[in-house]
Amino acid sequence: MKSVVSILAVTLTLATQAFAAPPKPMSLDDSASFLIDAPTAEKIWKETTPARVTKLYPIRKFRFVSEITGGFTENKTCVVTARAMLLPVVLLPVQGTKVVYAPIKSATAFDAVPSLSREQCQGVARTKLKEAIQSLSASLAAS
Repeated sequence: MKSVVSILAVTLTLATQAFAAPPKPMSLDDSASFLIDAPTAEKIWKETTPARVTKLYPIRKFRFVSEITGGFTENKTCVVTARAMLLPVVLLPVQGTKVVYAPIKSATAFDAVPSLSREQCQGVARTKLKEAIQSLSASLAAS
């Protein structure tokens, strides 16, 4: 009898996990895929954002958004602009919850480095995103 109850408990647990909604992402990424992809940007957000900031700005009301643009110029200079923003999430009557592009705070980091490979340019993009997130987090924690 105990084994039947334990099997039912395991089955119920697996069933609820299968139908549970996936966790909401902490951030959204609207970047050039040449420089960074969305999973990498999400990982950088999670590693760089202090716990105090995520507690003050929960994901049910806010989203952290990154925009990284740039690429190579004609003379092979890697140019990167990384922007980190905090956007509000609103509940719309028909559409449900949506992120509104009305930045509450934002921070931008720039760089231009000559003679880099694509991988090195992607490294610059990751570094600049970290800098922008750190700057944004500092301004959010202070307010």
